[in-house]
Amino acid sequence: MEYEAVIGLEVHVQLNTKSKMFCSCGADYQSAEPNTRVCPVCMALPGVLPVVNIAAVESAIKIGLALNCSISEITKFDRKNYPYPDLMKGYQISQFDMPICNEGWMDIKPEGEPDAHIGITRVHMEEDVARLTHIEKPLTTPGGKSAHSHTLMDINRAGVPLMEVVSEPDIHSAAQAEAYILKLQNIIRYLGVGTANMEEGSFRVDANVSVRPVGSDELRERVEVKNMNRVRAVVRAIEHEIKRQPEVWESGGRVEMETRGWDDVAGVTIVQRSKEEAHDYRYFPEPDIPPLEIDPRWVEEITASLPEFADVRQARFEDEYDLSEYDAALLTASRATADYFEATVGVRDLSGEERAAFAKESANWVNGELARLLNAPEGPSEINDTKVKPEGLASLVAMFQARTISNAAAREVLEEMWSSGANPDSVVADRGLLKVSGTDELLPVVQEVIDNNPNAVEDFVGGKETAVRFLVGQVMKATRGRADAGVAAELLTRTLEEVKAAR
Repeated sequence: MEYEAVIGLEVHVQLNTKSKMFCSCGADYQSAEPNTRVCPVCMALPGVLPVVNIAAVESAIKIGLALNCSISEITKFDRKNYPYPDLMKGYQISQFDMPICNEGWMDIKPEGEPDAHIGITRVHMEEDVARLTHIEKPLTTPGGKSAHSHTLMDINRAGVPLMEVVSEPDIHSAAQAEAYILKLQNIIRYLGVGTANMEEGSFRVDANVSVRPVGSDELRERVEVKNMNRVRAVVRAIEHEIKRQPEVWESGGRVEMETRGWDDVAGVTIVQRSKEEAHDYRYFPEPDIPPLEIDPRWVEEITASLPEFADVRQARFEDEYDLSEYDAALLTASRATADYFEATVGVRDLSGEERAAFAKESANWVNGELARLLNAPEGPSEINDTKVKPEGLASLVAMFQARTISNAAAREVLEEMWSSGANPDSVVADRGLLKVSGTDELLPVVQEVIDNNPNAVEDFVGGKETAVRFLVGQVMKATRGRADAGVAAELLTRTLEEVKAAR
């Protein structure tokens, strides 16, 4: 029997607000000493009252709008009860039946598969939990007892704002899941509301996976896979479940509804516990936080402030600057890179074909040499942190486009701009990098090269016209790459023809 995968993703997005979700403690837990970003609210001491972080609410609205959701005019918080050791209060303040964002969608372009339309069930707000570190080594407790393992708790993360984005079970392959995750990460970064880095725990994905016979519309028992800290891990875990579950059904067994963890080394999912349902959490309205009324005028203001997202910007770059799909996709993968590119193109007041040509050359340098420097281990990772400013790159591109400097010279200039922030015109002047293209300047060099390479001259006279390429290389070497190769080839050919005719 042929099976179809049915996948829904739950993505927790950590927001980069300055303070926590329900108190004024700093949310910069990763750079802080353990247990230094705490207060009575974080620690769930008796009698404390939570206060909603308005910046977190605004970020949630932005995410919802970017995912084409409707924004609730009234939203409320609920208590989600479960007895985990990293949950300070014994419950989590979350949202259940009245989330802030409802019924959205996202269009994706999975690699090697047709485009897909994925529904978004909801986006809701909640708080993060404390951080547990499990240590496997002998420990002597204050009471004198020994233990072979122990767990440390850091409360700094408790209360940091989270958004949970829940998709409909519209995903049917690992490739679709990957495209969905990557696009959601891109949206979060374009909005500037979070880093969306899985490796640091600010973007966590849980995958609900089931299979059913192809052609069926039933929803069979699903498993929820957790403990995936990279996009590749999510893909591998889904692929494993898509293979494992049909084998269970075909053997006469039944897939149990359970939570499974992903073992990245073994490449398998492992049972953790039976899967909870909503009633297991005993949701009830948070009595200390009244329902929030969201003014539609505020939503309109937030809507007007949203950026142009990557897919729309990519299409515009292809149309407006006549860029290839590949180049436009690279430029718009990061909002900072796209902004940098447009700032570079905007330095020169060009229009029509001249503007398109300059944009293409600028894209080549941003996606090529500048990207190479950015990806170097010792370099900054963000384009805005470099010493190469858009104005400087525009000047360099203009010189290279006019062929007043060679490709090798342009790379040399960029290296100096990268290290010192120098003006490209000054670097070219100080190092004498302007291209030599005048006949009066090049002809003596050409004659010297011909005199110093009699074997190549004989090859040309004997009919080997490819000897000219070797001699052009010698001219370039003699001028330290400053000679115009086309002019040099023309002068060499003309002079060699004269030698040949004289024989």
